[in-house]
Amino acid sequence: MAYLLMVMEPRGQRAQRYEAEALRAYDQMMTFAAGLEADGVLLRAESLRGDEQAVRVRAPAGKVQLLDGPFAEAKEMIGGFFLLDVATREQAIALAERCPAAGWATVEVRECAPCHVR
Repeated sequence: MAYLLMVMEPRGQRAQRYEAEALRAYDQMMTFAAGLEADGVLLRAESLRGDEQAVRVRAPAGKVQLLDGPFAEAKEMIGGFFLLDVATREQAIALAERCPAAGWATVEVRECAPCHVR
């Protein structure tokens, strides 16, 4: 089964880090990803730019609306993700617990599934 680990980090956290601290965090995440890959469970992993470069697209009643970031109402942003192929939810959670980002952000675990399944 496919599970997504989403790294939900506080907005502005990246800008507050010293360069050495940021590089150390990046190295920890790369080591974590390499371990997932070596275990054969990593399908894809990416870091995402901050939400100041994001755009939200909506089309209520067919009228397209674009909202450029940063998004003042948001306290967190999706900073990156790991797409995993694991057998159980418990296995995905155990991997999320090992994720270094859990020390400075929230790692949300979500099973990939059709949107019409309850």
